[in-house]
Amino acid sequence: MDPSISWLQPEQEGPAKHLWLRIWQTQQELDSMNLKDVDSDTEFFPNGLSNHIMNGKTDKSGSTFIQRRRKGDNRASTKLMNRHPQKVVGEFGGCPWRRDPHVYARGILGLNQEIEHFYQYMSPTRTEHLVRDDVVCRIKQIILSKWPEAQVEVFGSYRTGLYLPTSDIDLVVIGKWSNLPLRTLEQEFLDNDVAQENSIKVLDKASVPIVKLTDKQTEIKVDISFNMSNGVKSAELIKTYIQQFPVLPKLVYVLKQFLLERDLNEVFTGGISSYSLILMCISFLQLHPRPEMIVDKAPNLGVFLIEFFELYGRKFNYMHTGIRIRDGGRYISKEEMQKDMVDGHRPSLLCIEDPLLPSNDIGRSSYGVLQVKRAFEYAYTVLTNAVLPPISSHSVEHSILGRIIRVTDKVIQYRRWIEKTFGHKYNSPTIPRPRPPRSLSSSGSTSSVEESGGSSEGSDPPSRDISPNNMHVQRHIQPKNHNQWRNNRKYKNSPHNNYNQSTTTKRKKQTKQY
Repeated sequence: MDPSISWLQPEQEGPAKHLWLRIWQTQQELDSMNLKDVDSDTEFFPNGLSNHIMNGKTDKSGSTFIQRRRKGDNRASTKLMNRHPQKVVGEFGGCPWRRDPHVYARGILGLNQEIEHFYQYMSPTRTEHLVRDDVVCRIKQIILSKWPEAQVEVFGSYRTGLYLPTSDIDLVVIGKWSNLPLRTLEQEFLDNDVAQENSIKVLDKASVPIVKLTDKQTEIKVDISFNMSNGVKSAELIKTYIQQFPVLPKLVYVLKQFLLERDLNEVFTGGISSYSLILMCISFLQLHPRPEMIVDKAPNLGVFLIEFFELYGRKFNYMHTGIRIRDGGRYISKEEMQKDMVDGHRPSLLCIEDPLLPSNDIGRSSYGVLQVKRAFEYAYTVLTNAVLPPISSHSVEHSILGRIIRVTDKVIQYRRWIEKTFGHKYNSPTIPRPRPPRSLSSSGSTSSVEESGGSSEGSDPPSRDISPNNMHVQRHIQPKNHNQWRNNRKYKNSPHNNYNQSTTTKRKKQTKQY
């Protein structure tokens, strides 16, 4: 078990757990002593994992190093979950989506209920959405005051409506410049005192140059790129798939949180981008249809989640197979995809064809995809065991979803701070709501942003009930009648028919709710 991606489960408590943790920590310290000239924010992979496989940076010996996110940048991180759980989820328990009076079913039915409640809990509130709108409006005003003829557009998960509470906002500035005015924009932000001290960073050497900052008022991170309008079209494409697959947002929310808390949600830290993850989900839904999706019945989200982890954690052939979602979706050989690629590029380990530019490989910068694969395989094993007897009998007392996902105290405290600080402002009838960002026409550049990591997983979409993308889905959805799941026999002939579907008993412990 790798503590960087896995946690000890309730049934593993005992003396052996503490002994194992001490042994692992000692080994980690010994490994660190043997590494020369390696920064503390890097993760080391020994010889044997070649540069072709990892797509990463190697030294002369062929060893691979993965740049990790620096400490303190990720409120959702569960890195200390095994050694110091009280520091991570000690105050609120880590499962605030669990509802006090609700009695959760055992096994796969209970997992389905928890995913529904997790999605509703993590969806942005009205205040959280309007706060982001206000950040967009203030930054847009600064940019347009400098370049009145420019266009400022929102893209990424904030535009699609799939953003987590701590996600970044992605903006693109479209205009005509002989040289991108990255430093000029940096100075404008400094003059207007809009960003936190030392938070403005100009990444002018990146394949997609961006300006990064953290808003001074709200602590929301913002990434700004130039003339990359294909990011806007990618967001609009995702919205069409959300209409086609209603389960897509709920599946994406769980998976984004799963990667975020393990620091696997950013390309430059060894993970995969939000766009890559969503395309993987779309491909999964295209090529693994279930009968209930066709007849418009409510599917079991637990089955979808476990099968996703099984596919990309165990079964998918990363060495020879690429992913295509256009024209209904299919798997393609990497040899076939390489015929369309330009500039001598080879398909990467995680090979995903750009639906807007087929010659582009979305996953080519995801050099740490093997770590993501390991995390998916771990989640598949844990959830499969959790929904089967005898462990499933503990689902009344312990969260099944909480075995792979936790909401940290820092995230909950931040959300409460946002509501306390700004809630009264947006609830006042005398203060108008910020105007939603305008949409971009279908014309624009044909270069992709996500493939190069220009969009961060941190960037996410607006609240579903007041989204600027007209996604009018109510946030506070009444829970469904879960008795229908107990009587449901739609999975009788499914390979998952061995999942426990017994009736529930009342759980003994209740978790604090946010």
